[in-house]
Amino acid sequence: MNARCLASALVALSMICAAGSAYPQGFAGLGSDAEGFAVPQEGVALSFPTDHGAHPDYRIEWWYVTANLVGEDGKQYGAQWTLFRSAMAPGDRPGFADPQIWIGHAAVTTENHQYVGERLGRGGVGQANVVALPFQAWIDTWQMKGSQNVDREALANIELNADGPDFSFRLNLTATGPLVLQGDHGFSVKSENGQSSYYYSQPFYQVSGALKIDGADIKVSGKAWLDREWSSQPLAANQTGWDWFSLHLDTGDKVMAFRLRDDQDGYISANTSERRVRLTWDSRIGENLNPWGKREVCNGFGDCIAR
Repeated sequence: MNARCLASALVALSMICAAGSAYPQGFAGLGSDAEGFAVPQEGVALSFPTDHGAHPDYRIEWWYVTANLVGEDGKQYGAQWTLFRSAMAPGDRPGFADPQIWIGHAAVTTENHQYVGERLGRGGVGQANVVALPFQAWIDTWQMKGSQNVDREALANIELNADGPDFSFRLNLTATGPLVLQGDHGFSVKSENGQSSYYYSQPFYQVSGALKIDGADIKVSGKAWLDREWSSQPLAANQTGWDWFSLHLDTGDKVMAFRLRDDQDGYISANTSERRVRLTWDSRIGENLNPWGKREVCNGFGDCIAR
């Protein structure tokens, strides 16, 4: 998660839309009270393809793609395509009164350089949005476009494009494994006080496509990871930020871990996806990923067995 960029954008937007109010609590105001917004509830089953789309009743959500790529030139590259939705107030209003703010981040990295782009958009006027059927996410000319499927496999094949100063990319992503429901069947606890989100991933993308960097076209291939998450108060008021990473292992296994940081010690969650099986741990364990406080073996959508 590019937490620094998201924090800057959300804090700025909060100051514009709520001038004179108390400074927002927690990281980027995400620890502020969620009154008026929907709140994630344990035991609610995610529904696809509907949940691929936007959830405007919740305060914040994102569609977050990261890719590890290798060019025909033999060099390694990274790419990012992210769309954030942030509601400045609960409720639905037409046109420019729509409270939804959209933030797009795109990036390409080389061994020695980072190329970044950003877009800001308003809801209600067509500048940015996400629709589930057929799946399409966009802000200005940046797009994440899915297949025409109207089932849970709508994200099995997606096309990405974005551009910024001195770079652009067009990538095709094809899933070779199932969606992974993070946490407890998609209900992801963020603190011992009960803050939570709905969270699922597609970590099994194979990628083909092309980058353009400083005017040079480079064909690339590799692996990508999509994270989908939404909430209204994902952080406690005393949590100052989080660290998140995802790994594609040589064995084909996938590992995701995040740590929520507060003024005492961190709340950590980690998942490892072994093709169609994952292990899940949740524990308040400070700086170290071991020892694990709990371990379960789960399939992608079904039952979990405590170990």
